[in-house]
Order: sequence, then structure tokens, then C-alpha cells
Amino acid sequence: METDQSNEGALNRENAPSSTGGAEQQVSTPAAPVIPEYKYHINKVYRVVPNTEGIEKKVVLLTFDDGPKEKAMLEGMLDTLEKHEAKAIFFVNGYRVKSNPDLLKLIHDRGQIIGNHSWDHIDLKKESADTARKQVEDVQQIVEEIIGESPRFFRPPFGSGNDTLHGIVEENDMIYMTWSNGSLDWDTKFKNKPDGIIKNVMEQLHPGSNILMHELPWTAEALDELLTRIKAEGYGFVDPHTISVQSEHSADSK
Repeated sequence: METDQSNEGALNRENAPSSTGGAEQQVSTPAAPVIPEYKYHINKVYRVVPNTEGIEKKVVLLTFDDGPKEKAMLEGMLDTLEKHEAKAIFFVNGYRVKSNPDLLKLIHDRGQIIGNHSWDHIDLKKESADTARKQVEDVQQIVEEIIGESPRFFRPPFGSGNDTLHGIVEENDMIYMTWSNGSLDWDTKFKNKPDGIIKNVMEQLHPGSNILMHELPWTAEALDELLTRIKAEGYGFVDPHTISVQSEHSADSK
């Protein structure tokens, strides 16, 4: 989140000594803050859909759940994303953020996007409205305390939600999503099998794929080859900053 420092900057320039031997110093106009261009939204089936005609449809959204966990693994994943000039959403759990605030800051400082995945990774559909709200809003608070901004994206644990949870998420100005392409990296039968993860994603690949992955060693190992193959199929990677806040209930479901 950028802060408007135009007044302070102007005062500093006015008080600065002239380097032109007494000539009147020109004061440049500060650049306006960059406003993201919203190109996509998440539709009813949680695919990434262009907002208007002419926007590239053959794109995927990369997401990683259940972190932040371990520094070396995370740094490797961030390096791979940077290599492929790809942005991703890291859906974090509050209890892990509390234990690893430095890792949350690392994700943010490396240019990736933080999402809200509840505090305790419990099934919020089974909880009271008060509990669900606390699970969501406590994450908003701790993330903002650490990086200076709160998440714009929310993914419910297990993909399990209800109208109450949708309402809480909307009140907190977030975009609700599950996924449309599951890597199954969480399944024990794919533990330590990066090739299986790649196969799972590629078999489900479709325009607007919202790809669910996790912060796991075998996923980190698979990531470079997976992104290489996705690009080889002619797909690009969506920058989450270009996804607009539009309800999946009202969006077109194509």
C-alpha cells in the first residue's frame, strides 16, 4: 500500500540548497500512485474470467495454501516464481503467521500476494457465525500489522463454506474462492512424487485454471517443471493484483 508523501517531498525540495547557482529551482510534480488495472474476476466455479472482450483467456492463477512454514523451502518456491515472472497468492493460516512473521514478510517483500486461509484451518461451515468471523478477521488483523495491508483474497479450509461465511468475507472486502484445478499434493499417495503433482495439474489444465497447491517439499520440487509445462501449452500467469472484487454469485459462470 503506497502512502502519499507528496507534501513532505515538496517541502524537502523547496528547502534543499540550489545546485544552479541561485537560479530558481524547479519542483517536479510527484508521480501519482499506481492504480491496478482490473482485468479479471473469479466466476461461480472459481475460474479466472476476463472482465471484458480482448483480455487474454488462456491464463492460470497460482495459489499455495497452509503457510508460511519453512524458510528454505519457501525461498526456493519464491525463486522459482521469480524465474518464471509469475505472481501467486499464498493463502496463510493465522497460527502459522504468528509463529513465522518473518516468513510472511518475506513473501510480501518478494512481490507475492498474501491471502487469508483462516486462523486455525478448521471447517468454518461447521462453526458459529461468531467463530467464523473471528477466524477470518484475526488473520486480517495480524497480516496488516506485519505487512501494512490486509488480504484481498480468502479461501476457506477444505473449500467448505456457507452463506454466513460468504457474508463475512464480503464485509471484509475480500474475494472468496476455492479452486478449479487441484494438484492433490496434500494427498499422501502423492507425497514425495513431484511428477504425480505435475500430471494432476496438466490433466486438468483449462483457461482460467485456479490451481490449488500447498507449501510442501514435493510441490516446491515440482514447481519449476510445472510452470515450464504450463507456459509450453501457451498459458500465462495471472497477476492477482488485476483480479477485481466481484461476487462469484453475480459473475458469469462460463
